[in-house]
Amino acid sequence: MDQNQELAVAQLRRAVHNLGSSTETYGDITLTRFLIARSFDIDKTAKMFVQWREWRASFVPLNSIPESEIPDELSGEKIFLQGLSTKGHPLLICKANKHFPSKDALQFKKFVVHLLDKTIASGFRGKEIGNEKLIAILDLQQIGYKNVDARGLITCFQFLQAYYPERLAKCYLLHMPGFFVRVWRLVSRFIEKATLEKIVIVTNEEEREEFIREVGEEVLPEEYGGKAELILVQDVELQPLTESE
Repeated sequence: MDQNQELAVAQLRRAVHNLGSSTETYGDITLTRFLIARSFDIDKTAKMFVQWREWRASFVPLNSIPESEIPDELSGEKIFLQGLSTKGHPLLICKANKHFPSKDALQFKKFVVHLLDKTIASGFRGKEIGNEKLIAILDLQQIGYKNVDARGLITCFQFLQAYYPERLAKCYLLHMPGFFVRVWRLVSRFIEKATLEKIVIVTNEEEREEFIREVGEEVLPEEYGGKAELILVQDVELQPLTESE
């Protein structure tokens, strides 16, 4: 961390304190994520950080969402949590043809938080550093209109942007059918530019080869050009998520 970043972090700590909140239990690396997300604007970052703390306290009071609160979403067996990519990022895979728009909006939001928390925690090496990122794959193969869920996709990206700043390394969209292009255009309107730049729509062999190199054969399932087997997210056992230093 350079001197400018150290100064910005110190200013952020004071700004958060002035808003009646605290950064006491959070390390500089965690705070830097928030600063990057708001282009090092101290006031905007402080507001974002305070809103995040308030949201976390109210929506995730136990600091994690237990599986018992998201049974319907887990029963779809549509999400897979693999190992770490070539750069050490945990890999999350969603098979969209197994997804159906949720009739329970609250449970779906809890499901999103559960997935993001668990995926990020799977990248910890003994403890949380604060700068862990994830890679996501949205597999659109064999989806039909019944699987389309623009609202659900928008919710996922809005949660990432508001509550998990700088946690996304890359998001790959695979096997996008022609009819889904219009859906994606709609969803894209709700995604910030910085997030859009991390999204890759794989459309040809060259992009597919780059995707395999970036993620890594050892963690990618065979159907995507790798050597691994799919692992359901509920079959992955982790240590409980802890606060960063």
